[in-house]
Amino acid sequence: MSEPLVIVGNGMAAARLVDELAKVALGRYAIAVIGDEPRLAYNRVLLSSVLAGETASHDIELKPAHWWRDRGVTLKYGCAVTEIDVGRRELKIANEESVGFSKLVLATGSTPLRLNVPGAELSGVHTFRDSRDVDLLLTLAAQKKRVVVVGGGLLGLEAAYGLAKAGAPVTLIHLMDRLMERQLDPPAGELLKSLVERKGIEVVLNANTARIHGETHVEGVELTDGRRIDADAVIFAAGIRPNIALARDAGIAVNRGIVVDDHLQTGAPDIFALGECAEHRGICYGLVEPAYEQGRVLAQHLAGRTSANYSGSVVATNLKVSGVSVFSAGDFLGSEGSEAIVLSDVRRGAYKKLVISEGRLTGAVLVGETGDALWYLELIRNRQSIAAIRADMMFGRPLPILSKAA
Repeated sequence: MSEPLVIVGNGMAAARLVDELAKVALGRYAIAVIGDEPRLAYNRVLLSSVLAGETASHDIELKPAHWWRDRGVTLKYGCAVTEIDVGRRELKIANEESVGFSKLVLATGSTPLRLNVPGAELSGVHTFRDSRDVDLLLTLAAQKKRVVVVGGGLLGLEAAYGLAKAGAPVTLIHLMDRLMERQLDPPAGELLKSLVERKGIEVVLNANTARIHGETHVEGVELTDGRRIDADAVIFAAGIRPNIALARDAGIAVNRGIVVDDHLQTGAPDIFALGECAEHRGICYGLVEPAYEQGRVLAQHLAGRTSANYSGSVVATNLKVSGVSVFSAGDFLGSEGSEAIVLSDVRRGAYKKLVISEGRLTGAVLVGETGDALWYLELIRNRQSIAAIRADMMFGRPLPILSKAA
């Protein structure tokens, strides 16, 4: 008889774990996936494409309904888990139903942060995080509402691009001195700003939100330096917070995230966590690729291969941000003793920076031209010597030399 395995959360991490389990342990577990979003798991990275009208909402689903059925997975979506009873090994669901488990995986993701400023509770203040938010923002864009997006990281840029592409006048404000400061160095951030502005988005940096004005509905945003930006709506996209409440209330160890070891196991036996909600060796990654790597390891472990360990991820970003290709990985700022090779062509909208330390590639930033991104990431992860290709590596992966026919 198959062992009951319950996954809480129906996002990208959960879908990848089920996919990996189907490869290495098909039939070993009776899997149930329970999530509070009212739809099948989808690619959250593509939400801005839906907002921009470039992709249909149904096209971003990761797997069709029959895929889950064919793998014997029971889906309960639009259904919130309210409690974990560790001792009885069961979950409580919002409708008072109980679900038992032998093994439990928490893939509860994150919640968008809302700034604690006066006026944050006004009508017209929203977040950008899931498909339900997209529907609301599409309505704003259709009405040509003036929108201020707070946050110049990945989420904020994607929200701003999608809204502008859909027809809304958009101002993006960011606390820091450059966009995507966690992924880009100053020159790359400045180039990205100019490319984003070419798309009709006003960008205001070093902008600290003081309050949101309005009686019952948003009328504008005031910055701490006294500037005021008129607005009909405000979108908070200034970060995420791991969803740890279920684990914390159940007595499972948490810090910023749900604490896991190299097997992705929490402090409770047979209870695991992965993705944005998990904290491994003090790090909450908040990115898709580490969640996928965790899913591969956890599937191996659940299949009985106890030697499978997760030792952490080389953080990399490789996607289109506001319609601009951006990649960064590793130590892109450069630590002491490292050196950098830089190619910058602002007119063409291209920037490349490769960071080298002890004869190895340790970091990279690309804006505009990212065709060789995965090759650079491979070099960083493999830590192989680049001495033989150093002079040419800025220009991309070397082509194989074809032997001449005799």
